[in-house]
Amino acid sequence: MRYGQALRDEIAAEGTTPLIGVHDMHSASIAAAHYNGFFVSGFGFAASYYGLPDIGFIAWPDMVAFVERLRGAFPRHHLLVDIDDGYVDPEVACHVVQRLERIGASGVILEDQRRPRRCGHADGKLLLPLEEYLEKLNLVLASRTDLLVVARTDATEEDEILRRAAALAGTDADVVLVDGVRSVDRIRRIRTVLGTKPLLFNQIAGGKSPRLSLTELTGLGVDVAIYSTPCLFAAHRAMETAMAELKYADGRLPATGERDGGIGVKEATELLARNISRHHPVREAVPV
Repeated sequence: MRYGQALRDEIAAEGTTPLIGVHDMHSASIAAAHYNGFFVSGFGFAASYYGLPDIGFIAWPDMVAFVERLRGAFPRHHLLVDIDDGYVDPEVACHVVQRLERIGASGVILEDQRRPRRCGHADGKLLLPLEEYLEKLNLVLASRTDLLVVARTDATEEDEILRRAAALAGTDADVVLVDGVRSVDRIRRIRTVLGTKPLLFNQIAGGKSPRLSLTELTGLGVDVAIYSTPCLFAAHRAMETAMAELKYADGRLPATGERDGGIGVKEATELLARNISRHHPVREAVPV
């Protein structure tokens, strides 16, 4: 299957394509029942795998291994992967892109930050000179076969945002992302300088960007929306609540099952068993 082309076709269709951030196999298992596309978020993976903030701790073999597990369990879902700055070195970036394409990733996002890097919605981001980033981006583009590539800029000043967005639109990148966009008016200006190049918008709770619906984003000419952290932040809140309730109940576990609305062994096992059967029809039990 040509996973990159499948994602290009989805993006080219009418409306804004949503890709849901997943941070581990369990969050992907839940998201898969609702959406057909995943965003492998650097923020979520750093938090889940390392217990660390999104400031450059991710080692590329760990990310590749995670994507390989995702593809094995979800053979038909889109997988857009955050590879940060390509792990610093352009040759490493090309190697990682080729590895990801071989294991079935749909696409990658490559940013123009330099180390120490930051989450796209954090303060204090540092940028590579545009020419240096374009050299890295073009090497990555030349190393892919079918993989979709999103060129991302983390510029924050108006003139520099538009300058870099226009330059990225002039490359062979499939999609452009300006991260941390702070207003609807700025989205409109970015859309204008991109011409016909698809535009990606990153939504993260508590981030710099306005909260917008898919309908609103479509009206602004946004082609793809990534939701980096809804699963991660929902899990955070749910686990905080569960621990507080367990302490309050003196260690007595809550009731589970359909009538009580709780999740227990049965419900969790049924969810995870779907990951076994996505490659083939589920066999019916034979009466004996």
